[in-house]
Amino acid sequence: MENPYTILGVSPTATSEEIKKAYRSLAMRHHPDRNAHASAESRFNAIKMAYELLSDPKKRAEYNQSINNRIIIDPEQEALSLWHALFNRCGIMLPRN
Repeated sequence: MENPYTILGVSPTATSEEIKKAYRSLAMRHHPDRNAHASAESRFNAIKMAYELLSDPKKRAEYNQSINNRIIIDPEQEALSLWHALFNRCGIMLPRN
């Protein structure tokens, strides 16, 4: 799963209000009924899953704990994943290798 903070475009220190505001903005922009782009539905689902994780304090704490203890096995793949997330957030779909 892509980093939920990256999906919503908020920092790990964001408040619940900042997370909610980012979610509402992105959900309206990428909702399949409002956006005819082919990837709108998958983007909307990713936004919804990220919000469900970060809006629940218990799930968010568990996620933060797991991400803090994560060891990056393949730094090149991690960097590529971050770039894809950034471009996808801007609505640009990069080809996967």
